Formats: sequence, structure tokens, C-alpha cells
Amino acid sequence: MFTCMTNSPEETVHLAELVGQKIREGTVLCLEGDLGAGKTLFVQSLARTLGVEGEVTSPTFNLMNVYEGICRIYHFDLYRLETEAELDDIGFYEYTEEPEGIVVIEWPDKFPESLPEDYVKVCIQRTGVTEEGRRLTFSSVGERNQEFIKELESFVHTSH
Repeated sequence: MFTCMTNSPEETVHLAELVGQKIREGTVLCLEGDLGAGKTLFVQSLARTLGVEGEVTSPTFNLMNVYEGICRIYHFDLYRLETEAELDDIGFYEYTEEPEGIVVIEWPDKFPESLPEDYVKVCIQRTGVTEEGRRLTFSSVGERNQEFIKELESFVHTSH
């Protein structure tokens, strides 16, 4: 686990770009944070780094967006879902159990029991110091991404 501080949306964008340079296909990335914390900004920057052209928006109303880049990105937003049965309806498990491409999930904390065994968790919190300050905490849930988290920490700290 490691933490990065950013002081502006531009710094958060840069951090997401660094993650995009290192992320591997088959990774599930869960983004936690309050409304307006910067989850969608993070996804947009990650997607651009992975070669996605065109608009990247939070799939709040259609629940999932698919973006074509260097690899496919499946972007879920669970904010409006009420029950775990709805996850089945949108094919959530088909995408997260054996992920092809990269899966990004906003609001994963709504259904913690439904998340895959292995994922990278990114918690975005306001620092309270300035309006734009953010604390991003990266951690690995499960065994699979522990090495990736170590690599990412080293990469981010040398590139920051």
C-alpha cells in the first residue's frame, strides 16, 4: 500500500497517467471516493494514456461504458444500483471474474461482497488543506496485484 498527495486536478491527471503507463491487461481497478473527489477525472486520464480517443464519461445512467484503446476498458459505475441482482443484469461478473482488458469500477464499496478476489483499490479523499488537494491511497486486495503495487509505487515516486 502507498499514498500520493496531489494539490490540483492537473497533478491528479498526471498520477493517473503514470498508472496508465504501468497497468496491465486483466487488472480490475476499484475507485472509491465521495461525489466530486475525482474518480471520473482519474478514469479519463487513465483511458487517454491507454489510447482512448473521444469522450470518457462516468457511466452513471447506463452503468457501464466500454472504451477501445491499446486494450479495451470496461468502466462500471455502481452508484445508482440498489441490489446485487442488478449486477447480474448488467453482466458485471462476466467482466470482473476473468477480466479481459482493464475493468474500472466506481463506487465498489456499495457491493463489497460482489467484487472479485483480486483487485487494485484506489481511495481518493479530499485532504481538507485546499479545495483541490487529494490523498490517493493505492492498495492490492488479494495476492495477484501485490507486485504491481510495488512496481507502481516505485515508478510513481521516481516520476512524480
